[in-house]
Amino acid sequence: MASVCFYFQVHQPYRLGRYSVFDSHRNYFDEYKNAQICRKVANKCYLPANRLILKLIERFKGKFKVSYSVTGVLLDQLEAYAPEVLSTFHALAQTGCVEFLSETYYHSLSFLYSRGEFTEQVQMHQRRIEELFGQKPKVFRNTELIYSNDVSYAVKEMGFEGTICEGADHLLGYRSPNYVYRPPGVDGIKLLLKNYRLSDDIAFRFSNRDWAEWPLTAPKFAQWVSDVNGNGYTVNLFMDYETLGEHQWEDTGIFNFLEHLPEEVLRHPDNDFKTPSEVIDSYEAVGEMDVPHMISWADTERDLSAWLGNAMQSNALYELYRLEQQVKSTGDSQIISDWRKLQTSDHFYYMCTKWFADGDVHKYFNPYDSPYDSYINFMNVLDNLRLRCKAANKTVSPRMDKVSYSNHP
Repeated sequence: MASVCFYFQVHQPYRLGRYSVFDSHRNYFDEYKNAQICRKVANKCYLPANRLILKLIERFKGKFKVSYSVTGVLLDQLEAYAPEVLSTFHALAQTGCVEFLSETYYHSLSFLYSRGEFTEQVQMHQRRIEELFGQKPKVFRNTELIYSNDVSYAVKEMGFEGTICEGADHLLGYRSPNYVYRPPGVDGIKLLLKNYRLSDDIAFRFSNRDWAEWPLTAPKFAQWVSDVNGNGYTVNLFMDYETLGEHQWEDTGIFNFLEHLPEEVLRHPDNDFKTPSEVIDSYEAVGEMDVPHMISWADTERDLSAWLGNAMQSNALYELYRLEQQVKSTGDSQIISDWRKLQTSDHFYYMCTKWFADGDVHKYFNPYDSPYDSYINFMNVLDNLRLRCKAANKTVSPRMDKVSYSNHP
């Protein structure tokens, strides 16, 4: 049997406005641009995709299933700028065929810098998902699929039953991503690995006319899924939701492809669709997947270089998390909220200087002319936030009073 497990990451950051060393206002985020982009993506992707998936669930009487991880920062923007999208997500939740996963509320890199902040954000996200959609998430995905064994160990203690991870070749070796695994030395939690080849066929290669397999049709892709039978249990198709209509525009045929895919997959009597929790419940782990060092699903390297590949990124992250104690000691909800919005990984992605094989990906909705502009703008905002903390706390230690622009040690 080959179970198709669709998981979509749904996220948009709060983008910063232009902020110079001469600015002192507290409106760090470009509300106009954020609203504009949110509504644009809602109209091109979220609304048509949600409506199509709801139609497919009804057409196939619950045999078609998908899962989502919607970041807290996007949920807040949808509530403010596109509430009709939240209504369609709620309708999907009511079908019983859609699972919502948990992650850090602010799509942050907090696991790398502050386990306390990480735990708080995950719990915030769990509460928000339960409040909006009536589900308590059982499966966790870390920001950008950043993962090591430690992630599983940490989230197991928080009650999760599974985590999802990139099916990286250098870790799998001869093994297939189409099985369920477990982290080493711990029971009670399972790993679902992204089949990046088949996922990227949809997410990145679908409209590439130079690709040998173009055009990608539903029957062709369904045959690739069926070929897994006997060599795996699950085909985990993990991708950004914006693949549908935004990265791959409607005129590429992406919605038509999705509309016909369930029928083609289900033609094979051994195929079905499952949510991540159903995969975990249905299949035993075939072995251990040891991931001692951090990996991600980003770029060709599948490492952390998209966010920590240069001195600017390392310095910005170090200075940001160095403020944690000051920020939280203020007790000021607006200061804490602003600090957390600055944690969103996109801010550091914009500082990436890898403009080679992955260049186009890094330009997606990037508001800056260069990564250096991004860094300067971010640090100007952070300096102002630091001053607000000082004013709120009245006193501050001498060490924290001086900004250090050295690299992360």
